[in-house]
Amino acid sequence: MEIIIKLSQFLLSLSLLIILHELGHFIPAKLFKTRVEKFYLFFDVKYSLLKKKIGETEYGIGWLPLGGYVKISGMIDESMDKEQMALPPKPWEFRSKPAWQRLIIMLGGVTVNFILAFIIYIGMAFAYGDTYIAMDDLKDGLLIENPVMIKAGFKTGDKILAVDGTQIEKFDNDINMKVAMGKEVLIERNGVQQTIKLPNDLINQLSTKTEKIPIVSIRMPFVIGAIAEDSKNTALQPKDVLLSLNGQKIKYLDEAKTILENNKGKTIPATILRDQKETQVNVTVNKEGLLGVKIGGLGMDSLEKLGYYKVSTEKFSFMESIPVGIEKGKDQLIGYGKQLKMIFNPDTGAYKQVGGFAAIYNIFPETWSWEVFWNITALLSIMLGVMNLLPIPALDGGHVMFLLYEIVSGKKPSDKFLENAQMVGFVLLITLLVFANGNDIYKAIVGR
Repeated sequence: MEIIIKLSQFLLSLSLLIILHELGHFIPAKLFKTRVEKFYLFFDVKYSLLKKKIGETEYGIGWLPLGGYVKISGMIDESMDKEQMALPPKPWEFRSKPAWQRLIIMLGGVTVNFILAFIIYIGMAFAYGDTYIAMDDLKDGLLIENPVMIKAGFKTGDKILAVDGTQIEKFDNDINMKVAMGKEVLIERNGVQQTIKLPNDLINQLSTKTEKIPIVSIRMPFVIGAIAEDSKNTALQPKDVLLSLNGQKIKYLDEAKTILENNKGKTIPATILRDQKETQVNVTVNKEGLLGVKIGGLGMDSLEKLGYYKVSTEKFSFMESIPVGIEKGKDQLIGYGKQLKMIFNPDTGAYKQVGGFAAIYNIFPETWSWEVFWNITALLSIMLGVMNLLPIPALDGGHVMFLLYEIVSGKKPSDKFLENAQMVGFVLLITLLVFANGNDIYKAIVGR
């Protein structure tokens, strides 16, 4: 069932992005009276799953879910229709239109991608608001368990004040990405501020670890999730919260580890919170320094009731949601630009983590959440827009590059040159596609 939910979200998001991107080309083409021969979701190599011709355009769904396309008459594109290009230009063809109209047609897809992302972020701000924990409320700092971050110089209890000079005021879903993309982090440790410089290949180091441990996370109480069958601690029950061990108060799970390690093989007193009442029990620590229990968790509401954190939720009116959503979209756009910059810098090793369709599939959760779905779709829309703007022939950005040259110089590149450039771009895209999806396969084989 989980696979079906993930696949459904993946296909729905991908289909929505492809259709709207191609619609961005289709609408201005029709407005400028340019003939559109095909409008397809997915590629119809040899045959299509579904097709219907309405007017001069054939609409359909292909069988190969690697994208989609609109075939515009008189345009050198992935179809490489040399027979059509050999004929004299017709008034309804793309090549017969003024350069400024062709430029608008080519920019239509990425424009829709960016607009869609900002609309989604505005809608999410209005529907869900903004839920976070203020950094000032993290009195005991953050939990640092990722070995890469520990090696970089972080410790549990550190408070993050700023990343690359930008103040961090909230602990939310974006904080891990902000730290991962940063160059230096200003922290406070035991009341003293200090700057930690991050290694250039941080992304690569984080991604090559088999255990996916968060970069930073909030410190959690020691909550009993379940009791192992061979555990001697039958006095414990699920949802118990440990408050002390061997006479030492513990507020967080990470504080208990040292105490348990120092009491291997012993039976020690403990204080637990059960049904909002403190209870004294004895617990047995095994030879591995464990209690023989699975760790449980508490929701943010429960953590707030127990006095651990104050969870803040801001609600926005529709008009208030507009600047909030725009700011969110701008941050994500800048963040993705930084990621691309790191990918093209060999020193970071980030290129090793480039993924294909499997990587996109895996970012969707196994349970359905519209909030998560729209958040991922908005980010993918930004990624699709930015990638299509790259000045690579066969991408929208390649066409835009040649059109800008034509507008500035007044000279139009020959059809033969554009055909050759399209072929080079197509080979480059296939190479990138093989590399990205090859990375997915490699990670699946080696388990990381």
